[in-house]
Amino acid sequence: MGVGDYLSDLMGTGSGSRQHSNNSRKQLQTVELRVTMDCDGCVLKVKKTLSSLDGVESVEINRKQQKVTVTGYVEANKVLKKAKSTGKKAEIWPYVPYSMVANPYTVQAYDKKAPPGYVRRVDNSATIETVTTYGDPYTTMFSDENPNACSIM
Repeated sequence: MGVGDYLSDLMGTGSGSRQHSNNSRKQLQTVELRVTMDCDGCVLKVKKTLSSLDGVESVEINRKQQKVTVTGYVEANKVLKKAKSTGKKAEIWPYVPYSMVANPYTVQAYDKKAPPGYVRRVDNSATIETVTTYGDPYTTMFSDENPNACSIM
């Protein structure tokens, strides 16, 4: 965009070729997917399909973790739909680093299938458990307020 284009957009007398402003453009984002890939052919098919999507800057695939990272001016639901069109099982990456979860080893978050250092993405409010605390029985066992203290001695 040159100075002339900027001034013409500012004055409102553009040539008409620029229909949208900067607010309507998509933002650069990273979409992480979990895609089941068994061989190098699957990896190439997924990479080729996702690279053909408009706005994609790069596609990185980690076959060991079954993770696909797409960076570009794209929407997550469109990337997911395109990945599913390959015939592979695909979903939004369900894991986060275990340091991002308040209680990473609760039943909701812990997953044996997760890559090392990751746990399942859960809502932090769902992992808070109520803990019922009881008073220490040894501190009240020999107190004067305990009516059964004589039977213990």
